[in-house]
Formats: sequence, C-alpha cells, structure tokens
Amino acid sequence: MMGTKFAAACAVGSMTLATALLATSAAPAWALDGDPIAGQAIFQRICQNCHSIDVGVNKVGPSLWHVVGRQPASVQGFDYSDAMRGNKTPWDVTALDSYLADPRGDVHGVKMFFKGLGDARDRADVIAYLQTKQ
Repeated sequence: MMGTKFAAACAVGSMTLATALLATSAAPAWALDGDPIAGQAIFQRICQNCHSIDVGVNKVGPSLWHVVGRQPASVQGFDYSDAMRGNKTPWDVTALDSYLADPRGDVHGVKMFFKGLGDARDRADVIAYLQTKQ
C-alpha cells in the first residue's frame, strides 16, 4: 500500500516538474508575435553588414528581399554553397527561426559564419521585419 502512494506521489511530482520546465522554456520564434520595428533595429545592427533587403543587391550574403516564403538558393547572381543549394525547405517562419538560431548547425556546410540569434524574441522580431519586405 505504501508503495502505491509513493508511486502516485512521484508521478504527480514528475508531472509538476515537467509542467514547470515547459512553462519556463523559451518559446520558439515562430510561436511569438514579432515586432517589425524592433526587428529592423536588430537587422540594421547585426544583419545588414552582410545582407541587403533591396531587390537584386547581394553582399557577402544574398539579398533578403522577399525571403519569407521563397525557395533557398534562389536569388539570381549569388554564389550559394552546395549545402544551401541542396536545402529544399522553403523559407517559412519555422525554417527561418531554426536557421537564424544556428545557421551552421541547421544547414551543415553553409558559407554563413554568423553564430546565430540565440534569443527567440530577437528572431521573431527579425522575421516580422523580413515579412514586411515582400
């Protein structure tokens, strides 16, 4: 009898711990409402040295004009890595979130040496900004 009560208490304790962990874990960027104004500031501070948001203007990285929803490695005039040319996942919000969190970990072999945006809020904001550049 004592074993049954102990097992029940452990099960409740495990569920409580799991619930607490889920509640405190950071939501992925795609689950957050991004602020395009904040995203523009982040883009200007971190991204624009290598990327343009102007049509046809490539820098070290390709233009990010109309990036949300397009196929990877599809900007004319940019020399993509084999890894990026092999990436067939369209740049939807979820794919962008994953890539921006850890570019080299998400698509192994890409040229982009940026370590990524670790903060989900920053990623959501940048993605919201990029969505305005359609």
